[in-house]
Amino acid sequence: MKRLFGMTGEEASALAAATAAHLDIVVEALVVAIVIGVPLGILATRSKAAERVVLGLANVFQTIPSLALLGFLLIVFHGQIGKPPARAALVIYALLPIIKNTILGLRSIDRGVTEAAVGMGMTAWQRLMIVELPLAVPIVLGGVRVATVSAVGMATIAAAIGAKGLGSYIFRGVSLSDVRMILLGSIPAALLALACDAALGEVERALDPKQPKHSRIRGSLASIAVCILLGFAAWGWWNDLPQRGGRATIVIGSKDGSEMIVLGHMLADLVEAHTPLKVDRQKFNLGGTLVCYNALKRGGLDVYVEYTGTALTTILKEPPQNDPKAVLERVREGCARDGIDCLDPFGFENTFALLMRREQVEQLGIRKISDLRAHVATIRGGFGPEFMNRPDGFPGLVQAYGLHFEQSPREMDRNLLYQAIAQKSIDLGAGDSTDGRIAVFDLVQLEDDRRYFPPYEAVPLVSAATLRRHPTLRAALNRLAGKIDAATMRRLNHEVDGKHRDPAAVAREFLRDHTLLNVKTTP
Repeated sequence: MKRLFGMTGEEASALAAATAAHLDIVVEALVVAIVIGVPLGILATRSKAAERVVLGLANVFQTIPSLALLGFLLIVFHGQIGKPPARAALVIYALLPIIKNTILGLRSIDRGVTEAAVGMGMTAWQRLMIVELPLAVPIVLGGVRVATVSAVGMATIAAAIGAKGLGSYIFRGVSLSDVRMILLGSIPAALLALACDAALGEVERALDPKQPKHSRIRGSLASIAVCILLGFAAWGWWNDLPQRGGRATIVIGSKDGSEMIVLGHMLADLVEAHTPLKVDRQKFNLGGTLVCYNALKRGGLDVYVEYTGTALTTILKEPPQNDPKAVLERVREGCARDGIDCLDPFGFENTFALLMRREQVEQLGIRKISDLRAHVATIRGGFGPEFMNRPDGFPGLVQAYGLHFEQSPREMDRNLLYQAIAQKSIDLGAGDSTDGRIAVFDLVQLEDDRRYFPPYEAVPLVSAATLRRHPTLRAALNRLAGKIDAATMRRLNHEVDGKHRDPAAVAREFLRDHTLLNVKTTP
């Protein structure tokens, strides 16, 4: 608990900014959802056919899993990451309760009231605006209240596609196996949902003439709470605006995992130390390969680290090759067609590693991947979604080694595999050969005796347009070329995964030890 409070103190300003960004995206989405949902609810009360269509579509959207919806919206937004697709997802999920409560509110109005309005000669529009909607507001606000609580929770998942907010702490904590980081994101998100629910509940009660009134003090406190929440949202909106003046800024992102975050901080420190540029580090710990690459193509990122074998098979859709130089040249040619430069490798290779518990390896006498053939009836596998579907992943592995497991492998988040193996939930998983958690959980990497996996050299991918705008950037990023071997990267990962050190501090310490920084940097 002390460590959690200590981290909270260290992250106080960043946590406040993340909370503001979280509220900003929720408020923006709710405003759009109200503008769309209330008219649709009004339309549904005027026509049974319209009601069936509107509610049917809203119900269908509500049943789509959140990650699937975010993936679909990335396609719709042509690979753009960050707030736009995340906001669109929140709008879609917020529509159903707002539409339903609008219908319920309008239909709950006493018939005598509407007949009186007709008797006074009001037009349909006047009845709606002067009589019906004001009376329906408390019930409509109940739908907004439900949508708000749902949106606060949904916004945490949007961090997977680069949306700012509290979800970034949760995803970073999962990637780094750091419970404190997970709690640092989840506790404020839960408190935020409760605060929004309580504040809107008081507003709903105050606007409902049928409800008994609370004291003025309670009403004043509710008003203050709403103002504070809106103030935080406004601060988040302001922080998200492009900064005018000052140093030019580039965006460095990273895929998920401690290694990618450490390398991202290294590149950011080098850029800030050796160029006049500032670095936006808010896009670390994004989803998979294609999320980052498409963001790089569309301008959402300027730089991120990729592996050559992954770029060859997953991005360029080409068959695996075993020659590192040939793979690097092929990746450079393919990325150049997308307006992306592949810079020089860092010096280490992070290949896929098939991992098992040490005690099980010793008991079964397994040393190589081909040894698994004698145990396919009992071995329980578990692999990440990307590994299960990429051509240099599970399908090719099964074919190359003749492995036909009797139990279908589990598909699970890659960052959970190491602990799952150690806890005996699964027996075999595919991790990263330089991951520090291999040592933390005392796992054994099986030898790839048929050399199935292609070379996976770590390289920076950079937007060619960004390099043209900032000519000093290439030299700064290439300062890491050939400076990190596999043993060093494994040690750095262990500092983060095993000792739970801050990735930014680990990256900065490495750069200073190797005299790669000439000024003090502050991320």
